[in-house]
Amino acid sequence: MKPSPRFTLAATTLDAPDAQELAGFYQALLGWPVRTSGPDWVEIGPSDGGTGLSFQTEPLFTPPRWPSARSGQQMMMHLDIEVDDLSSAAERAVALGATVADFQPQDDVRVLYDPAGHPFCLFVRTGAST
Repeated sequence: MKPSPRFTLAATTLDAPDAQELAGFYQALLGWPVRTSGPDWVEIGPSDGGTGLSFQTEPLFTPPRWPSARSGQQMMMHLDIEVDDLSSAAERAVALGATVADFQPQDDVRVLYDPAGHPFCLFVRTGAST
């Protein structure tokens, strides 16, 4: 039997109207350096070489709707970002260009939208969080 090839998740890619702008937001939020950059593509990642985030310019980008509704682009994924202080982390994200979602489904999680409109969650890990 032929051995299975190796698979390694290298990055999650987010589309945006401007890859450079969205990458700059996440670079400032996460403190990750740029790995590669071009006019319509940017990859950032942790210094330890772990899985990163990539951004590509999509001129026809439509921001997802969250919470979902029958019309409009549905959210298909979101980023969960662990923080050590929920309130100050949310303040920092807003200062960098995020907006706080009107609907907050949990007290120990903050849902925000990045500058392109992708929802993401900030959370503090507790015994009950995964």
